[in-house]
Amino acid sequence: MQAIASIEQAQRKSVVTQVQSGDTVRVHQLIREGSKQRVQVFEGVVIRTHRMNSATAVLTVRRIASNVGVEKTFLIHSPNVQKIEVMRRAKVRRNFLSYLRGRRGESARLQRVGFDRDTVKVKDAPNEDPKAEVAELVADQAADDAELTEIGEGVSEQSVESTDEVVKEENKEAAVEESAESTDDAGEQGDEDAARGEEVQEGLDKAAKEDE
Repeated sequence: MQAIASIEQAQRKSVVTQVQSGDTVRVHQLIREGSKQRVQVFEGVVIRTHRMNSATAVLTVRRIASNVGVEKTFLIHSPNVQKIEVMRRAKVRRNFLSYLRGRRGESARLQRVGFDRDTVKVKDAPNEDPKAEVAELVADQAADDAELTEIGEGVSEQSVESTDEVVKEENKEAAVEESAESTDDAGEQGDEDAARGEEVQEGLDKAAKEDE
C-alpha cells in the first residue's frame, strides 16, 4: 500500500484545473505518431467527472463532429494531457449528463453561468509524505476496529445481563407455582381427612344406636 501511495504521489500534477460537469472545455492532448508528436485540441462539454480528488481523476468530454456524437475520456493527471481550458460554465444538477446523448441543437444547450477563469486553476496539494498518509489510514482503521470491538463487548454484556434477568424471573415464577401447587395439595388432603373423620363418626353413632 505504501508503494502504491508513493507511485500515485509521483504521478500527481502540482497544478490542476477544477473541472465540473456542464463545463465546455478545450483539452490539449499530446499525440505521438512514430517519431513525431503533436498536440491535438478536443473541445466539448464535460458530461461526467469521476474520482476528482485522487490520482486517477477522469473526465468525459462530448462533442458533435459531422453530426455524430463523439466522447473521449481523459486522465487529468496523465502526462499526455498538457492543458485543460474551461471556456464556459453551465448550471447543472447532476454529475452524469447522460441525457445530452439524445439531444441536438437548442435542446442540448445548458444554462450558462459566470465564473472567474483565474480561480479555475488551483494547486493540487496532496500529502507529500506517503508514509504519513499510510500511517493515518492505519490509525483510522485501528480506531474503527476498537470502536466496533467496544460496541460488541457492550452488546454481549447487555445480552448476558438480560439472560440472567430472564433466568431469575423464570425461577421466581417456578417457585410461586410450586408454592401454589403445594398449598392446593395441602387443602385437598385436609378436605379428604375431614371427610374420612365424618364417615368414622357416623359409623360410631350408628353402632351406638344399634346397641341401645
